[in-house]
Amino acid sequence: LPMAFRDVNARRHIGLQQLSSLASTGRTFLGPMKSHKFIVDESTNQSTLICSAVRLIESLDLTSAAGQLLNETIQAQNKEFKTGMSTLLFLVGAWSNAVVECLQQNVPVPAIVSMMSEGLNSCCERIQCLQIPIHDVKRELCSRRVRPKAFESKTGQVGRDGLTNPQNLLCFQRDISAPEEVIPINSSSHQGDDCHFNKCLVSPLAGFGSVASLVKAAGDESSSVLSASGVTASSCITQKLTHSRHFSTLRKSCFSSQQGNFQGYLSGPSADPCGCCGLGHLAMALSHGNQTSVKLLQSIAAYQQERAERSGSSQINITEIVTCCVLGLPESYSCVSPGFVTLVSPEQATVIKHFADKPLRILLMDGDLTEQYRHLGFNRPRNVRTILEHPNPQGGRAGDVWLNRMSDILMTFEVNLVLVKGNVCKNFMERCIASRILVIGCVARDVLCAFGAVTGAQAVTYLSQLNASCVGNGAWAELWKAGDGRAMDLGELVPARISAGGVPLLTAVLTTALPSKVQLLEDQFWTLLYRLHHALKDGKVFPGGGAVELLCLSHIQVLAEQPEQPGNDKAVRKFPSPWLAEYKSIVLQALASGWKRYLSVVLCNTAKARSELEACAAVDHHLQKAAAFGSPSAYILEEFRRGGVLRGGSDPFPDQVTDLKVCDNVAAKTEAWRRALDLVLLVLQTDTEIITGCRRNQLLNSPVSSEFMF
Repeated sequence: LPMAFRDVNARRHIGLQQLSSLASTGRTFLGPMKSHKFIVDESTNQSTLICSAVRLIESLDLTSAAGQLLNETIQAQNKEFKTGMSTLLFLVGAWSNAVVECLQQNVPVPAIVSMMSEGLNSCCERIQCLQIPIHDVKRELCSRRVRPKAFESKTGQVGRDGLTNPQNLLCFQRDISAPEEVIPINSSSHQGDDCHFNKCLVSPLAGFGSVASLVKAAGDESSSVLSASGVTASSCITQKLTHSRHFSTLRKSCFSSQQGNFQGYLSGPSADPCGCCGLGHLAMALSHGNQTSVKLLQSIAAYQQERAERSGSSQINITEIVTCCVLGLPESYSCVSPGFVTLVSPEQATVIKHFADKPLRILLMDGDLTEQYRHLGFNRPRNVRTILEHPNPQGGRAGDVWLNRMSDILMTFEVNLVLVKGNVCKNFMERCIASRILVIGCVARDVLCAFGAVTGAQAVTYLSQLNASCVGNGAWAELWKAGDGRAMDLGELVPARISAGGVPLLTAVLTTALPSKVQLLEDQFWTLLYRLHHALKDGKVFPGGGAVELLCLSHIQVLAEQPEQPGNDKAVRKFPSPWLAEYKSIVLQALASGWKRYLSVVLCNTAKARSELEACAAVDHHLQKAAAFGSPSAYILEEFRRGGVLRGGSDPFPDQVTDLKVCDNVAAKTEAWRRALDLVLLVLQTDTEIITGCRRNQLLNSPVSSEFMF
């Protein structure tokens, strides 16, 4: 049987090389210090800044079968977890190269498939001992930060924990001119749950017990926590190298008192010693260095905590969270605003100004608001060709009858606000603006459901279905205001806020002055949000920083050194055929090479190693120390508690015990491994690619025609 594959394996595998080539483009996305990429559209000459494998694959020309399979695999991971795609992409390339090396050593394909699958299953079982329950993570992270002496130094400045404490990081909108500790939001005068919400907004320093011990009299400039130039605690933070001064997220943007959006939210006394509402430090551990999104997410977690406790759940409700990207403002204006914030045209903004805090009658449309729209499943009569659905005996422009009928319906029921799930007819939009009716299109279904629950509105598919019971009451609309209280008029599009009493919606308003960075900020926010969501859903996390991969490497060494009869190890004691044991060491080392390359690239990307050779030496050094420790898992957990598993020789403080912890999702990480290996093995076992159409003639005349069978 091994001889049967040698002639086939002697030829290079085109599919695996294609996977390796595509995956090599995303290696800079690994680790917390990611390098951004510009994607330029040749047709429009517009550029977009990306930092995720999903956006990269969407931008590549994937004409090959292997490339399309890679795209489907990454899209499946993104659809389910919204994280782990960069790991998946890199391991696809690393394991493709490893499998090609196995083929060059005449290892049969069945042996590669069987041993790699068994090895991955064994590693997934082995790393279960590293799983940390969520409540243990929160308790450990919070306890390490409750150091009252560190809050105020001899010079009156906030110490290191002053920056990492979530109370100093929350970015909820407030009015900075309010003299009291209780700060109203947006100076809104509406009643309902928003009124209760305003009562819960307090100063970021209100949770430390005695505020006077931290902030002295206003005249004492030497003791103020926040100075005019920003946060004084920044001098206590170790500066880290970033790849670009323009796109750094580790600056003081969210702490600048001049911008007026240094905001906080607390719902009352917290059970955690540091008052982080339970999820603040966990969000930081899952952020992997993305501090801007951390502050927004901590604000969301704090707001949702009270409602979650009433329902007996600690989950983050993603359906109540939306994003709105506002161009033309600095990133320091990013914040979380209650209600639904969206962008409207200047004409629609004029309608909103006319409302002036008046209660609005709201209508919800579950579909497109166009004359040609028909609901899903609508069947037209057979053998009938529709020339004109609504003849107009009086003549006039086509569609005028429909516009008049729909406008009359809205006027009859005195509707002021219409939220539409799909698209809106441009002419109808103009007609509504003239009648001072606000119509918002492309609204998510979750937003419609949230407004329907608190206003009593019932979604309809067509306006002709509208009756009095479908119209809701109690909504309002206003122009969105920045943290300093100014309403934003940015020219083409204006941010507007739509809300209602008791609506649980929260909008993460992401601001930037760079149009090419909009997609990047939104992707980073949703990635962190889903990391926290899946961590709470799993109830446990992995220690990050390469801990899990290092244990896999240690475990693979043990498996490879075992004799042909592995004894009682249920994961590897049964092989499909006796001759597979001959190739066990080669295949397992190939599997391990993927994780080793992963760790090496992460060390290089984070500037902890000068080269991949130095990074590999650092990984080997840790493997030796783990083996000498007696229990590799105990060694890894001990190193994790000290602040990091892989601290390379280039680390300026290799022996320093740091407070910052990095954690990874359990299900997302292991599923990314499985999907990557399954894709590689699928392409490996595909021996024929049938090419039809015009490409056949091109390949016949190409230099690689000898490698194809026609």
